[in-house]
Amino acid sequence: MKLGIVGLPNVGKSTLFNCLTKAGALAANYPFATIDPNVGVVTVPDERIVKLGELYNTKKVTPAVIEFVDIAGLVKGASKGEGLGNQFLANIREVDAIVHVVRCFEDTNIVHVEGNIDPARDIETINTELLLSDLEILERRIAKVTKSVKSGDKAAAKEAALLDKLQALMNEGKLAKNYECADEEEEAFFSSYNLLTAKPVIYAANVADSDLADDGASNANVAAVRKIAEGEGSEVFVICAQIEEEIAELDDDEKKEFLQDLGLEEAGLDKLIKASYKLLGLISFLTAGEDECRAWTIKKGTKAPQAAGKIHTDFERGFIRAEVVKYDDLISLGSVAAAKEKGVAGLEGKDYVVQDGDVILFRFNV
Repeated sequence: MKLGIVGLPNVGKSTLFNCLTKAGALAANYPFATIDPNVGVVTVPDERIVKLGELYNTKKVTPAVIEFVDIAGLVKGASKGEGLGNQFLANIREVDAIVHVVRCFEDTNIVHVEGNIDPARDIETINTELLLSDLEILERRIAKVTKSVKSGDKAAAKEAALLDKLQALMNEGKLAKNYECADEEEEAFFSSYNLLTAKPVIYAANVADSDLADDGASNANVAAVRKIAEGEGSEVFVICAQIEEEIAELDDDEKKEFLQDLGLEEAGLDKLIKASYKLLGLISFLTAGEDECRAWTIKKGTKAPQAAGKIHTDFERGFIRAEVVKYDDLISLGSVAAAKEKGVAGLEGKDYVVQDGDVILFRFNV
């Protein structure tokens, strides 16, 4: 999974990226401190594989990972080349979801590119630039498809109709995600455009540390972000990027104590990961053994053969069956053999839908 961290200059994007990845991206009090995309890989905290590792006395514990891309601040006119313009827009076309950092804190020492704090305006500024960039994509595609329509291509005619509807929708200022595809053929066309405004969005409301205890409930700027997110079907999490940067330097015990002192149950990274999994409909299944215990990320609703394919294509191609036991049952009973005796471990076929926390051994033959 790849998430792109975006927002206006000086909203806390690079600071957030630093604390998530400890990669040391340059964070400076001026626009475009980040010239090229910074990329960092973050492990997904999952206590289950740690406990499985202890149970199996495993040689290696491998968590799932998320790739974060920190991209230079976007400004009004970016779709026409202002600031870093289309370089920015090209980078975020490659991500699965967008983490949109919105400044919800006041600080006279940190300049705001628009002069004052206004989350609704800031979100609209970025959405407008993304829409304009998407419209350029559609216009280029329309020009190409129109030639095929003239030659009598029926598929091209259907695509042209879709493009016209999308263009009309987006010219009204509506995001591509608001379009509902009529059938699988339209869905295939739609997906191929890789539109920026079709991507799922998680808003990171960046607040002062004093707003963390009540999760931003008393912050009017956070309320504005939540209202917008609700209308879009997006996720929101409240974070103080500067506090997260401090947390990132602590070991696990110190981190717990620090969070308790702040009245927090979890760090911002944990909230972001939960929001990402929820928004993208993701779950994790687990594999366990003496050599390695590992978490694998899949889409909710994935069937056993396709889950096996996440490990290796041969596993999917030669799938025979899956030996499945629930994580809680395995931990409480102590072994797969004991789980079998209790009747809580079983063999599943090709139609089995993998559940979050399933510990699976795949049988295959190629």
